[in-house]
Amino acid sequence: MKKISFILTLAVLFLVNPVFCNTDGEGDRNGWKAQHVVFIGLDGWGSYSAEKADMPVVKQLMEEGCYTLQKRSVLPSSSAVNWASMFMGAGPELHGYTEWGSQTPELPSRVLNKNGIFPNIFQLLRDAAPDAEIGVMAEWNGIKYLVDTPVISHYYHAKNYLKQPELLCKKAEKYIVKKKPVLSAFIFDNPDYVGHAVGHDTPEYYAKLTELDGYVGRIIQAMKDAGIYENSIIIITSDHGGIDKGHGGKTMREMETPFIIAGKNIRKGGAFEESMMQFDIAPTIARIFNLETPQVWIGRSMDQVFK
Repeated sequence: MKKISFILTLAVLFLVNPVFCNTDGEGDRNGWKAQHVVFIGLDGWGSYSAEKADMPVVKQLMEEGCYTLQKRSVLPSSSAVNWASMFMGAGPELHGYTEWGSQTPELPSRVLNKNGIFPNIFQLLRDAAPDAEIGVMAEWNGIKYLVDTPVISHYYHAKNYLKQPELLCKKAEKYIVKKKPVLSAFIFDNPDYVGHAVGHDTPEYYAKLTELDGYVGRIIQAMKDAGIYENSIIIITSDHGGIDKGHGGKTMREMETPFIIAGKNIRKGGAFEESMMQFDIAPTIARIFNLETPQVWIGRSMDQVFK
C-alpha cells in the first residue's frame, strides 16, 4: 500500500510541477527550447574582423548554428548603452542608458520594474522560474549596473584580468560545473582593451581574438563536464566594434558586431539575412525560455534561427 501511495505521489509531481519533467526530449519544462543558455560577450569585437580572425571554436559554432555579421549597435557605439540594450530589449530612448559608462539612466526609463530598473531578461526569467540559477561574470565592472543584480543568483567581477587573463574563464568553468546555471553571461573586456591600447584591426587585436576563442572552447568543455551541453544554447556576441584606437561613432566598423547562436533546437542555418539590432537579443533569449515580453520592449525575437 505504501509503495502504491509513493508511486502516485511521484506521478502527481510529474504532472503538476514542470521542474520534475524529463528535460532530455523536445517537451522541456514550460515549453523551453533548452534548459540552459550560456551568453558570451566579447567587448569591442567588430564584425569586420570575423573572417580574418583565427577563431576555430567560434567558427565551428557558426557552421553548426546560425549567425549574422550585420547586427547593428545602438548609438553611441559604446559599451554601457549597448549592453543595456541587449539585456533590456529596447534602445536608449526607452531604457535611458545613453553613454559609454552609464551606471544609472541619464533619461528617465519609460517603465520601471519592481526593482526600480528597466524590464530586462534576467528579471523576466526570475519571475517565471523563481528557483533558476542565474549568473553574470564580467571583467568590466560596469556590467553590474545593467543586469538587475537583485534577481541574479551570482555576480562576479574579475577585476585583475590584465594580470590574470584566464581569471574569468576559470571562474566560469567552476561555476558552470558546480551550479549548472539556467542563464549565465560571461563578458570579457577584450578585445576592447587591446583596441584602445594598441589599435583595432592590428596583429595584437587578432592575437587576443585567438586567445578568447580558446576561452570559449574551455567554457564549452565545462558545459560538457557539467552534463548540460546537449540541452543548452550558446550565444556569442559583442557590444560594438572599433576603428583605430576608438569607437562610439557611426562607421560600420564600429556599429556592426557578430551574433552567433548554436545548440539545442537551433537550426544549422549558417548566415541569416534578416535585420538584427542589439535589442533583439533579449527577445530571442525570452523566446528560448517561452517568456512573455513587456510591451515597452521594441526588440524582436530572431525566430528564424529556431528549428
